[in-house]
Amino acid sequence: MGRFLSLFKPISRFLPEVSPPTKRLSLGAKLAWTGLVLVIYFIMCEIPLYGVKITGGDPLLYLRVIFASNRGTLMELGIQPIVTAGLVLQLLVASKIIDCDFTNPEDRALFTAANKFFSMLLTAVNALAYIIGGVYGGLDFKTAAIVFTQLMVAGMILILLDEMVQKGWGIGSGISLFILGGVAKNVLWDSLSPLSIGDGLSHGALIATGQAIAAGNWKALYDRQGYPTLLGFSATIAVFLAVIYMQGMRVEIPISYARFRGFRGRYPISLLYVSNIPVIFTSALFANIYFISQLLWSHYKDQGIFWLELLGTFEADPRTGNIRPVGGLVYYIIAPRGIHEVGKLDGPWYTWGPVRAAIYLTLMVISCGLFAKIWLEVGGLDPATVARQIVDAGLQIPGFRRSYQAVKRVLERYIPTVTVLGGIIVGLLAAISDFLGVFGTGTGILLSVSIIYQYYQLLAREQLEAMHPGLAKLLGVR
Repeated sequence: MGRFLSLFKPISRFLPEVSPPTKRLSLGAKLAWTGLVLVIYFIMCEIPLYGVKITGGDPLLYLRVIFASNRGTLMELGIQPIVTAGLVLQLLVASKIIDCDFTNPEDRALFTAANKFFSMLLTAVNALAYIIGGVYGGLDFKTAAIVFTQLMVAGMILILLDEMVQKGWGIGSGISLFILGGVAKNVLWDSLSPLSIGDGLSHGALIATGQAIAAGNWKALYDRQGYPTLLGFSATIAVFLAVIYMQGMRVEIPISYARFRGFRGRYPISLLYVSNIPVIFTSALFANIYFISQLLWSHYKDQGIFWLELLGTFEADPRTGNIRPVGGLVYYIIAPRGIHEVGKLDGPWYTWGPVRAAIYLTLMVISCGLFAKIWLEVGGLDPATVARQIVDAGLQIPGFRRSYQAVKRVLERYIPTVTVLGGIIVGLLAAISDFLGVFGTGTGILLSVSIIYQYYQLLAREQLEAMHPGLAKLLGVR
């Protein structure tokens, strides 16, 4: 047990905890509990914060889908504190800065306690930042304390719901469930909402398409000044299918048992070898820059500070009232969404839509490629680590000596290249998806496909164990 994790042993006694079920639940029971958790999350997304009056636009509109949050409600912070705490701790463990043996139940319990503690700490920090930063306007001390308490309680409930799902009451993880639920709700709303908006058509793209065709307004099929379009709906389906296809693209390296002839298999190296980790890290980095910049701008915008204007300047959209970036670094790390923004040619040349789109695409691709390379090293997925695992398992590559160096040399031909290429592709896909105005954002769709694929595998395992418990135990599913 590492010295760092041992610090949380006394703290863990005071942290709220969800007990695992006393016996293994059936698949139907797990699905029911998972559905209940999702319903509670959706209800919390609709309960407004007491003492807060929301006026004007949403300063964090572009981040809501990624963090499964909803402005002015108990889910104001969403999963941002939990995800940030989890990613930081996992990076520290993977890079050996923190010692943690996940096969040791005590270490695993202390890591969970540390994750929960830092999630609560970040919830408090984010809540204070929202209040002090003026997201809710000027609040007196009593109202600020009430709002802070609500955000802390809501954050704790969300942490316990996630723990509940992961401890065997549900399927998968609560975080994945909340992201998928938020993206699905966003896609359904943008597709089928009947509410009329500024252009005289319904908000939902499918309904608005029928109205536009009836009125002979063909431009509305691809450009509605930022509102959902048929082009965005079509792009959403295309991106969804493209990511599913890429999930199956892989390089398969033949392997065999050294001691038993005839036992052969393949070690798959997927095109998305590090999954969507690069786009998650990139989105989190851009989101934190945006968040900090917006809070600083709201406080010091009238003081003419040069470095603050270099970081980012904002204004309210005259149509929607939403706060949007109009200059500085933040302007180039937020994707121009839809044909209207990408093709905009107003103002100085460096603020034109095509220039902004090109810079954003470049930053997105470079960041995703770098994060893919970083995660390959610190996440235990590099050729050296994989080669050691293959050799230790008594396997070898046919035609090569059964040695660590031989296996490592073969893996080095594929893994680094595939990893960086996969990171670049997900960066390209996420950026271009936003340019086409996909529903739920490009990052949201990428995450959703990955989560759906994980749930498919989990449900298949649950069904296998329910129907053939002996076979499932033999295959190591249990």
